[in-house]
Amino acid sequence: MIFPPPNVTGNLHLGHALTATIQDVIIRRQKEKDLEVLWIPGMDHAGIATQVVVEKNLMRERSMSRYDLGRQKFQEEILKWKTFREKDIRANLKSLGLSFAWEREYYTMNEGQCKAVTKAFVELFEKGLIYRDTNLINWSCSLESAISDIEIDNVEVNGPTPIPVPGYEKNIIFGEITNVAYRVEGGSETDEIIVSTTRPETLLGDVAVAVHPDDDRYSRYRGRETKLWHPFRETSIPLIFDEDVDQAFGTGAVKITPSHDKWDFSLAKRHNLPHVDVIDERGRIFLGFGSFSDLPRFTAREKIKDSLAQLGLLRGTKSHSMILPRCSRSGDVVEYLKKPQWYLKCQEAALESVEAVRSGKLKIIPEEFQSEWFRWLENCHDWCISRQIWWGHRIPAFECSSGDSTEWIAAESVAEALEKAEKIFQGKVDKIKRDTDVLDTWFSSGLLPLSVFGWPEKSKDLEKYFPLDLMETGHDILFFWVARMTMLSLMLTGEIPFRKILLHGIICDSQGRKMSKSLGNVILPEQVINGTSIEELIQQSEHFHRSGIISEAEMKRSIDEVSKNHPNGIPECGIDALRFTLCSYNISNHFVNFDTAECHANKLFFNKIWQASRFTIKAFESVNPKPEDLTKSLENLSEMDKWILEKLFCTQNVVKDSIDRYSFHLATAALKTFFYSNFCNVYLETTKSSINAKNSKATGHLLTLRTCLVEGLKLMEYFTPFLVHELLKFLPNAPNISNLDKIHAEDHIEQIIEICATIRGIKSQNNIVKKNSPQLIIWADNSFIPEVRKHSETIKTLAMIPNLKIIDDREVFNEEKCSIKSVAKPFCWFGKSSFIDNQFEGFYNNF
Repeated sequence: MIFPPPNVTGNLHLGHALTATIQDVIIRRQKEKDLEVLWIPGMDHAGIATQVVVEKNLMRERSMSRYDLGRQKFQEEILKWKTFREKDIRANLKSLGLSFAWEREYYTMNEGQCKAVTKAFVELFEKGLIYRDTNLINWSCSLESAISDIEIDNVEVNGPTPIPVPGYEKNIIFGEITNVAYRVEGGSETDEIIVSTTRPETLLGDVAVAVHPDDDRYSRYRGRETKLWHPFRETSIPLIFDEDVDQAFGTGAVKITPSHDKWDFSLAKRHNLPHVDVIDERGRIFLGFGSFSDLPRFTAREKIKDSLAQLGLLRGTKSHSMILPRCSRSGDVVEYLKKPQWYLKCQEAALESVEAVRSGKLKIIPEEFQSEWFRWLENCHDWCISRQIWWGHRIPAFECSSGDSTEWIAAESVAEALEKAEKIFQGKVDKIKRDTDVLDTWFSSGLLPLSVFGWPEKSKDLEKYFPLDLMETGHDILFFWVARMTMLSLMLTGEIPFRKILLHGIICDSQGRKMSKSLGNVILPEQVINGTSIEELIQQSEHFHRSGIISEAEMKRSIDEVSKNHPNGIPECGIDALRFTLCSYNISNHFVNFDTAECHANKLFFNKIWQASRFTIKAFESVNPKPEDLTKSLENLSEMDKWILEKLFCTQNVVKDSIDRYSFHLATAALKTFFYSNFCNVYLETTKSSINAKNSKATGHLLTLRTCLVEGLKLMEYFTPFLVHELLKFLPNAPNISNLDKIHAEDHIEQIIEICATIRGIKSQNNIVKKNSPQLIIWADNSFIPEVRKHSETIKTLAMIPNLKIIDDREVFNEEKCSIKSVAKPFCWFGKSSFIDNQFEGFYNNF
């Protein structure tokens, strides 16, 4: 396996801890089967994410942007940040007790990774799978870079809503639609067509107005050339008819701005309309638009509306529900700009990836995510792989010119590009210039696991370890990363990169909300491990605000949430409790609701095991058995010894089978049942009298106690390596009881234990404590009385009843005085006086 590389942007979050723990449990189980295991860690350079963090840090500490520093010095700042952060990330991973092959650790911008990225780009370019084209793309003005569709959060806005946008002091109102009149040339003053728009700022780039050909409201314009007057550019634009126009939207007439709207872009192609660019890469209005020039786009929006009102062309603004696209990296409102970019053709590889799953060659677990796989890949578009940021793998493409001819050439070096260009131009090359863009981060991480095994070289590692046996990660990056790894591997090798994909849910808080800094519900692994005060949690929210990550309003909301959810802070739980708790959830669910209270409860569960270990150590010291006595006792185990050993064997089977089926929550539940319910609360209690008396049963109990602890702890080690390592050091030396599969307790033992559990339930419900316990009377039919009598001391011990009477004649009781009645058997009563004088008062229950 390979570990999904964390971004070098900060500390590990709980999602990383969940992934790491799941993979570590799987690795430990495979090692136990004597398989050769390789688990490779790594880190991702995280182009956009890292650049955003470093630039914010630079602005906060030195009031400088990356432009103030220049590209080279800014990259040096990022390298400093990376060096600082990777130490913490590596330390955090090591603290979780993970069995990585650390000597093979990779970083997505080290020498071997860079070589693989360059080679892959050149090879895909020469295969005709990478091409350059000018299209309308998703653009983040604050990042000044293209972003992919899956890096966009589509936010539903119902009516006028103020939303913060980077670069603006005040929130911008979204959720409104504005009606604007275009006057018909040659018509009367009232002859106008009203268009509806949620983006008045793009009015400057309108090149047409479109209506549906069947819309009767505009029938008088059909069959003739109609021109409308553009009030700001002072030119004519056509009225066109197109069947794709939605008659129900607004007035049924829509403005066409090909340079800033994807639907308009495709319609403009069909009608051969020109493009007018309005908004630049920084989100400002281009020069040449009079008083609107160089204004921020949303400032221009309000000024344009004011100007329309002055011209008598504004026909009102009203509430409107809409979907607002926001950059998931920066929070900016996505702009659509027409720019040349690099694209990767994906359709063929996508369909091969679909077929790999349909044929069973590639297995997805849980199977329900197969439909998501098919949905993404059967509708897969070409992937825009270029980014206009300064941090990442520089695209190995060169613009070469000879006279009036220009060609883009992919090459691993300038010399290779020059050689290729000379062959194409059949002569001298006048100019050669490398593209300044970098590749989308997912392109380099998509070359995993190929690149970690030395591809493009045909290495021994590649031959031995490729494809992976298992790819485990969160389902939220199934398309971001897993599908892209699959497609790139198919394109470059013709093989799928792994045989199985295991997906887990997304970590949320205990209320099922995604963890968000603005909500104040982000919990870091170290806060759970070491504990955190409420003051420290509040300081964390304040730090996020000072760093520019959240607004002042979000900080206040965050502090309110923290104070409500963790009024006393987060208690110290330790590493093992964190690991055990993460695996105690059903990871196949879409969301994993993490609860710190449950984590602390698991720490108390470990204390119970520690106390049982301490009891066992002291019992060995007290009895001080001879080796021959221990060996002899193996042949003379009590029924309770056999009962707990049978439970141990069943637990071993459940835990190992559950891990093999990736049902980790069933494994942890089985361990809690064994240690809590069976071992500590039942079996251990029944051994005390014999151990104190040092009678003939004592040595059998000692061996059974030790065997249960040693074998039980081995099962716990998958989840709690530190606890197990510590306790096993102190357990006394003694032979383990083997052949557990051949040890069986009598069936009636289970019934006796059920009786005890029910008695404890009666006592609890009726507030009966040991010091004021009445006499317990049990009646059973003749077939079961011998077993009840035989285990009377066990019943008294487990039920904590000092006075016990067993009878076989139910008729001596006046059942009318019982508060609860039943017809099941055996029966028990609590009586305040002797049953002989028939003065019974109390409670009655069934088994």
